[in-house]
Parts: sequence; structure tokens; C-alpha cells
Amino acid sequence: MNAKSSSDEKISSFRFLLRALGHRNYRLFFVGQSFSLIGTWMQQIAMSWLVYKLTNSAFMLGLIGFTGQAPSVIFGSFAGVYADRLNRRNLLIATQALSMLQALLLAFLTLSGSIAVWHLVVLSLLLGTVNSFDMPARHSFVIDMVKDKSDLGNAIALNSFMFNSARLIGPSIAGILIAYVGEGVCFLLNGVSFFFIILALMAMEIIPKQGQQNFNPVLHELKEGFQYVAGFAPIRYIILLVGLISLLGMPYVVLMPIFARDILHGGSHTLGFLMGATGIGALTGALFLASRKSVIGLGRLIAISTGVFGCGLVAFSFSRWLPLSLCLMMIAGFGIIVTMASSNTIVQTIVDEDKRGRVMSFYSIAFMGMAPFGSLIGGIIAHKIGAPFTIVLCGVSSIAGAVYFYKKLPEIRKYVRPIYLRMGIIQEMPTELQ
Repeated sequence: MNAKSSSDEKISSFRFLLRALGHRNYRLFFVGQSFSLIGTWMQQIAMSWLVYKLTNSAFMLGLIGFTGQAPSVIFGSFAGVYADRLNRRNLLIATQALSMLQALLLAFLTLSGSIAVWHLVVLSLLLGTVNSFDMPARHSFVIDMVKDKSDLGNAIALNSFMFNSARLIGPSIAGILIAYVGEGVCFLLNGVSFFFIILALMAMEIIPKQGQQNFNPVLHELKEGFQYVAGFAPIRYIILLVGLISLLGMPYVVLMPIFARDILHGGSHTLGFLMGATGIGALTGALFLASRKSVIGLGRLIAISTGVFGCGLVAFSFSRWLPLSLCLMMIAGFGIIVTMASSNTIVQTIVDEDKRGRVMSFYSIAFMGMAPFGSLIGGIIAHKIGAPFTIVLCGVSSIAGAVYFYKKLPEIRKYVRPIYLRMGIIQEMPTELQ
């Protein structure tokens, strides 16, 4: 009886961990996106390796990172308006189809031997433009797939699990493929992977939104969304922290080829291992979040995990031994995914439904839009003072952001508690941040 009871308890816990998959639409999305994200990570690693192979330039690594994400600053806020207006599923089908075409064109140029650095810059810019519309729609679409808000946090955590499983698998495959068949095959497989998510989106049963048909001018709705974000302290401080980390913490990613080849004296396999280690840490963080029963306590967790991420980066910058570097990348990966997924969960839980697309567009700008400037700055600084000292600056900046956010927790608590009480998430005022 005890053994049976223990087995039933484990099954129950496992089902609780994956409870968002009980929603058919989200289950389709999870499966389709899992294949697509593996291809995306393969392309990202292959792109970085190809750029560094062609140029031997830290600056060019930063420039490619910049062109791939800068369009979200220009188009991201407008994309949020349309994510509130249009059918989000149809918008996502369009963005995934365009991303597939970009990957296939990149594969053709590389496999034909005609690829040049300017091709990479232009195609990176094209993908960045598509992603500026994709991210707000994708973030906002979660609520359309998971009707029960109590499962929203679990769905976001499972998204992070999916993303980081791909981060673990994709770079490992890419490292092997680059060594034996070249970068072009990675781009080709990424193009093929988009079929899975497109088919999944087309198979979903989505109830059309019943909303207003006569909308205000785009700029008016954009201003309304900005005023909402700026005037609501919890969302404002979360987006500021995400933007800070993306600008000053995340440039470490574009410098990984330098650590892999020049500091740890490895090759494309080493790059794959480093990115895979980050994925393992992030995967652990995502599972940790998926196992949580409530959003209560996520605010304080954001401050702690941001500090963990920063400390991991500082320690990594001094490591010259691959096993230690891999362990530190796991720690950094754990910290960053807990920070980002927790931030996403709180924002999506407390945001007004009619402003969800616009708020998530500002979140996407902070997450993706600041990253290109960080990549560019990181590339320039690394060119001047070296990659290790640049990573130290990334870590210290993240630690400073964690301290600032922690000091703002009392103000955030004041606004979030009443919302959670109204939603029934809490029954009384707890002593810790909601």
C-alpha cells in the first residue's frame, strides 16, 4: 500500500508539473514549438560561428547580434497594438512562415558557397523585423491557449522549459553538424523545423475575439499602452529590470565564441557545450518554476535569481578550466531563466486584458530590443578590453539591478496584493511579496 501510495503521489506530482498541457491548444503549441526552437538554436550557434570564422572580429559578432534584434525597438510597440487588434494565431502563422523563408535563403547562400558577411547582416535584420511582430503576439497568445489563469504561470514555466530544452539540444547538434557538414545544414534544418509550429497553429481551435471593430488611431492606442506601463509600478519596475539585464547582462551570449576558441582553446564543440550548459541550468530553473503552486513570492525570487545570474557571470569570466566554466554557465542559466520567466508570469497575471498585447510588446522591447544595443556595446568593449573583463561588467551590472529591484519590492507589493486578493490567488495579506 505504501509503495502504491508513493507511486500515485509521484504520478499526481508529475501531472501537476505538466498541468498546462491539459489544454489542447497549448499542447499543440508545445509540441510544434519544441521542434522549431531546436532549429532556431541551431541557426543561432551556426550564425555566430560563421560570422567569427569569416571575420575573426568581436565587433562583427556584436553587430550581427544588434541587427538581429534592433528592429524590435522600432516596430515592437506598434506590433503590440496589432496583437491586441488582430487574430493572434493568424499573425503567428505569418511570422513563422517568413522566418522559415529567411532560414531557407540563408541555407541556400551558405551551401552554394556564395555567402558573404553583408548577406548575414541583411538576413539578420530581416529576421529581427519578423521577430518584432512575433514576440508580442506569441506572449499574448498564451492566454488564448490557456483559458484558466491559474495555469498561466505553469504554461509560462513550461515555455521556458521548452525553450531551454531546445537550447540544450540545438547547440549540441549544431556543434557536431558544423564540424562535419558545415553551417549551411544547420540553417536548412531550421527552415524545415518551422513546418511543425505552422501545422500546430493551423490545427488549433481558437474562439474569435469578440471586441470592438472601430479602433482608435494606432498612435493613440500606443500612447495609452505606454501610459499604462509607466504609471503601474509593478509592471514598470519589472520591465526596467528586464531591459537592464538585456542591455548590460545578456551581451555575454555573443562573446561565447571568443571564450570557446581563444580562452578555453576549443572549437565549435566547445561552443556547443557552453551553450548547452547554460541550457541545463535554465532547464532546471524552468522545472523549478513549473513545480511552484502559486505566483506568490515571485517578486523576491526575481531579485534573488538576478543576483545569482550576475555572480555566475563574474565567476565565469575568471575561469580557464572548461569543467568549471560549464558549471558556472549552469548557474548563470538557472538565474536568468528564473528571472525572465518569473517576470513574464507576474506581468501576464496582473495586466489588464485589453492592454495585454501592448504591454507584452513593451516587455518584448525590454527583452529583445535592448539586447542588440547590449550586443553592440559588448562587442565594442570586448574589442577594447577583452571578453573576460566585458563579462565582469555584465555580471556586476546584473547584481546592481537585483539590488535596485529588491529595494522597490515594498512599492510593488502595495499594488500587487490587492490584485491577487481580487483574483482569489491569496485570501489574506501575506508578509512576503505577492
